[in-house]
Amino acid sequence: MVVPLDYYDTNIPCLAACPVHTNAGMYVAAIADGDDELAYLTARLPNPFASVCGRVCAAPCEDACRRGAIDRPIAIRALKRFVTEQFGSESDHPLAGHVTAPPAADRPESIGIVGGGPAGMACAHDLRRHGYRVTVYEATDKLGGAMWLGIPEYRLDRSVLQADIDAIVDLGVAVEYETRLGHDVTLEQLLERHDAVFLGIGATLGRGLDIDGADADGVFKAIEFLINMNRGFSVDVGERVVVVGGGDVAMDAARTALRASEYGDPSQAPTADDAQIDQEQRSSMTEALDVARSASRAGARSITVMSLESRDEMPAHDFEIEEAEHEGIEFVNRRGPVSVGAADGRVTGVETVGVTSVFDADGRFAPVFDDTDRRFLEADTVILAIGQAIDLDALGTDGPEVSPRRTIQIDNDTGATSDPRIWSGGDAAKGPRTLIDAVADGRRSAAAIHESFGGDAAPPQPATFVRLEQFHRLDDTYDRVPRQDVPTLDTGRRIGLAEVELGFTPDQARCEAARCLRCFANIILDVDKCVLCALCADVCPVDVISLVPSEDLEQGRPGGTALLLDEERCIRCAMCIERCPPDALAMGMWQGVGVPGSALP
Repeated sequence: MVVPLDYYDTNIPCLAACPVHTNAGMYVAAIADGDDELAYLTARLPNPFASVCGRVCAAPCEDACRRGAIDRPIAIRALKRFVTEQFGSESDHPLAGHVTAPPAADRPESIGIVGGGPAGMACAHDLRRHGYRVTVYEATDKLGGAMWLGIPEYRLDRSVLQADIDAIVDLGVAVEYETRLGHDVTLEQLLERHDAVFLGIGATLGRGLDIDGADADGVFKAIEFLINMNRGFSVDVGERVVVVGGGDVAMDAARTALRASEYGDPSQAPTADDAQIDQEQRSSMTEALDVARSASRAGARSITVMSLESRDEMPAHDFEIEEAEHEGIEFVNRRGPVSVGAADGRVTGVETVGVTSVFDADGRFAPVFDDTDRRFLEADTVILAIGQAIDLDALGTDGPEVSPRRTIQIDNDTGATSDPRIWSGGDAAKGPRTLIDAVADGRRSAAAIHESFGGDAAPPQPATFVRLEQFHRLDDTYDRVPRQDVPTLDTGRRIGLAEVELGFTPDQARCEAARCLRCFANIILDVDKCVLCALCADVCPVDVISLVPSEDLEQGRPGGTALLLDEERCIRCAMCIERCPPDALAMGMWQGVGVPGSALP
């Protein structure tokens, strides 16, 4: 049986949701079966930052997981960490080195990559694997971009990040540090040096608020606060902090401030000039709840996250909010800032107004305020986590076209810009997004650059399903096995910069992985054998098989009968296969190597 590959993609929701097309179901099933090495290879091959993503990925695969319709989705991210700890770049296992072997031969073309963040380094990884001479131009003294500057260390151990980066550099990637586009080198100069350029500069500027008092001492943009902390500066935030915003960055900032004494010497706090320089060097990061979580460890005793949205509407991930709540961070929902109170130029608090609604009937952002509902929140520090912008001035006057959103205009399928020599991706091209989105952009552009120089494109492949003689069967208590909570440090032990989220033990990993419904396995019907006896429908325990008149279907022919299977609710128990008298049903899966965009060159 042969079906189009796009069917395979969409029929496995975790794979379809992953920007780099990681077949999460396959590596989860491998863990359940005890084959951790296969699980690692499945997780790593499409993602050069698999070890990092095992700690901090936004995990869109979990949002799409069909198990979530039964109870809670599979803890896919934590299971990825389980196998990267054994075989990944942070381990001593030789398998990691085999995955990142240098190219067999070098090509003559040279590619310049601006920005050593996730998009730029993913692009560098793939291009170097194709044999191109690659040079990364990094504005700071470290590679990693938002992964280093924006993600707090208690979420991402810096040794893990460094190991993933080192594995890419060791392929033979050259790096020029402290080389800022538009300051130390121009785009025109890069085009003279290289045959093509990839722009992964990120959304490097924080957004402020046009309200009274916004320039008072003690008002920080989220980017400024997080990056200064992660660069080793200590910021005195006082006793009370209010974070304005409802996304993931706000959480990280509050929790980082709780740990501020571990970051650096207060006497080394940056000057206004330093802050401006740092601001220009910022790499992309998701904005809002990371800030709130960072403010709390800096010595503040009262941390409040204020958002326009209600608790259910907040864009932050639930687990991010829950972790902040565990550490004592408070939330004030459905309120917006009107002005920043100040005395002698120093912040005293925020005047707020009630919010009656945030979105209009069409779901568009259109907040409505109740001006009669005013309240003043006292604060020594106000952190604004309300978005980021692109430093377009760095592109110069002859740079690629800019979109109406003030990002670099690109072709979303390739990352190509208006200049045929320039590609772009990540936050610079699409605005602040997630780490895994940036990695996908870098890989997509690398494939397009390779193709532009005569490299082999990855053509759409047919997905060939083969019959499985042996396959996993869920028992009748499958829906009674709860999700294994990802281990974390006890709240009272969350001091210093130790990682808060811990890894699964082998027993926990196997138990959690066994909850997977294995959506990558599919019921196959041999229409020539089927006699439409309906015994499969009778035996199905979840009533997902039905027989209907074919004329009831779109483009159906009259006078026939159609056998329908609801893939969304099928648990792959195989009772229908065992019951089928003519052996017309079988379990099968796609056989091949990777999907478009996922296989290493």
